[in-house]
Amino acid sequence: MTQPPLTIPSAIEVQRAEQLTLANGVTLHLLPTNDFEVLRVTFVFRAGSAVQRVPFSASTTANLLAEGTRNHTAHEIAEQLDFYGSWFDVNLDRDFVYISFATLSKFCRPTLGVAEEILLHPTFPEEELRTYCAKRRQRLRIDRQKVDFKAREAFAEALFGPQHPYGISFDETLYDQLTRADVENFYRTHYTAENCFVVCSGRIDSEVREAVAAIAGQLPNGPMYVPEFPAPVTRAETRIAHPGAVQSSIRIGRLLFDRRHPDFVGMQVVATILGGYFGSRLMRNLREEHGYTYGVVAAMVNFDREGYLAVATQVGTEATGAALEAIRAEIGRLRTEPVPEEELALVKKIMAGETMRILDGPFGIADVTIENILCGRDNSIIDDNLARIQAMTPDDIRRLAQRYLAPDDLVTVVVGAE
Repeated sequence: MTQPPLTIPSAIEVQRAEQLTLANGVTLHLLPTNDFEVLRVTFVFRAGSAVQRVPFSASTTANLLAEGTRNHTAHEIAEQLDFYGSWFDVNLDRDFVYISFATLSKFCRPTLGVAEEILLHPTFPEEELRTYCAKRRQRLRIDRQKVDFKAREAFAEALFGPQHPYGISFDETLYDQLTRADVENFYRTHYTAENCFVVCSGRIDSEVREAVAAIAGQLPNGPMYVPEFPAPVTRAETRIAHPGAVQSSIRIGRLLFDRRHPDFVGMQVVATILGGYFGSRLMRNLREEHGYTYGVVAAMVNFDREGYLAVATQVGTEATGAALEAIRAEIGRLRTEPVPEEELALVKKIMAGETMRILDGPFGIADVTIENILCGRDNSIIDDNLARIQAMTPDDIRRLAQRYLAPDDLVTVVVGAE
């Protein structure tokens, strides 16, 4: 058999969402398609941990929405969703909460009925709250005994400072002080029309439009709370001893900028060359040539107000120093040596292919749509970004690495045995 030729798209046509603004100000973004008999509705609230005033109130509120409502217990809600084969998911990051309901189109009405209960009429039962807090406290205590988790928290603190909403970590015992009143207050303050938009994808008919609009239209109006963030306070190096550890967890990177910055896409290419795919420079160096690690990754990370580049890996404790030198050496090569055209061409193909993979199906398109809305753009930016990636040259890579990856600007965190 002859392998068909590999074709890299020069442009990607991505469906743009239809937009509808409800009377209370909530915007619905609709991505209809008749190719799939499925429906997903995602409610996005500015209700992440960065806006909380009481420790753990943001995640607790999000995760208790389905643990009891005005008319149903947590068990009854789960049974209803299971009966229709529907899927309910909650994701939370520093800035936003993403609450999704997915179902076969023919079961949209009962599934959206459950969604209405969860979003508009949660009761946050005291018993469920205490059970949740006890489990989360124990889980966090266990996680903080792992070098990788310690390094993740320490790296955030080193980038932003211990009092910054993106860098702060709370003692797990504060779960014991969280009250039902704290959760209810967070819900009333942040699950409002001003803090919400909705993305609906799949088979959308007039019934679905009306049902989703009816739910979102009931969200109450309220003030939009956007906290004042202090300026990040960056610390160059952090080393944390973890007696008995057989591996060291390493983070190296620096605070840069969010997705709105004109150099964000270019730095994504830089990060991909460095450690964004299995054959990347860091993988070849640390894994294939020296056997320091099973895996290493480099990526640009985006928050609502900030962004950063990070390299992350775990290595045997005896290889910690050598691995750090190898990572810094690979960063240095990007700053001093032009990337070979063949390598850059491969990275462009990988990034284009990953874009196509993410956009495969209505739910993937919905995820990308959400990300673009949060950046104040529509889906036309996908084609723009692809064009920018394809236009990158070896000189562009070296210029960006020289500008943004100077050794003195890098933050290093190592957690492991002394």
